[in-house]
Amino acid sequence: MHIPDGFLSPQTCAVAYGISIPLIYRSFKEVIKEESVARLGLLSALSFVVMMINIPVPGGSSGHAIGTSLIAILFGPWKATAAISIVLAIQALLFGDGGITAYGANVLAMAVVPAFTGYWIWKLLAKKEKLSYFISGYLSLILSSAVAAGFLSVQPLLFNSGGKPLYFPYGPEVTFPAMLIPALAFFGPIEGVLNVAILSYVRKKDEKGN
Repeated sequence: MHIPDGFLSPQTCAVAYGISIPLIYRSFKEVIKEESVARLGLLSALSFVVMMINIPVPGGSSGHAIGTSLIAILFGPWKATAAISIVLAIQALLFGDGGITAYGANVLAMAVVPAFTGYWIWKLLAKKEKLSYFISGYLSLILSSAVAAGFLSVQPLLFNSGGKPLYFPYGPEVTFPAMLIPALAFFGPIEGVLNVAILSYVRKKDEKGN
């Protein structure tokens, strides 16, 4: 799901950075106020591990869960955006997982969008606790995949020379099915189950603590 260097045009990268930087800045202001920094760090580490486990899918690509909605439900969408932004920066700088030029786009796709959509989906369905956890995780990952697919699929439409793509070569008709079908059938359910398992455990621990 990480977009690597060379797949997006400089113009796309610049726009993505222009949108993501103010959002990252705003998210870090929220983290500074956070009292449970250690707990937030622990969940960021969990997201890091989850994202590093890439599972191959038919067609030669791979995918993974992200854990963004999980952190958003526990700490709110701004703190989730900050946590995942850190994870994505570490992965790009130290592990080459996701490009540095594409960092802004990856933040929007895997931090901002799933954090806010996952959080509000959960809030909407909060009366049905476990169902809300699952649907929040499932749909947030689908939307994350859709955003990444959107960034990639516009490249051959907007940036080509004589009809020859200059960056990512596949349009929407190929990119969206290639990314969304595995997300719908496999990685979305994994994200949902991860949410149910961890959030149910955390809620039980909190109730016992009270």
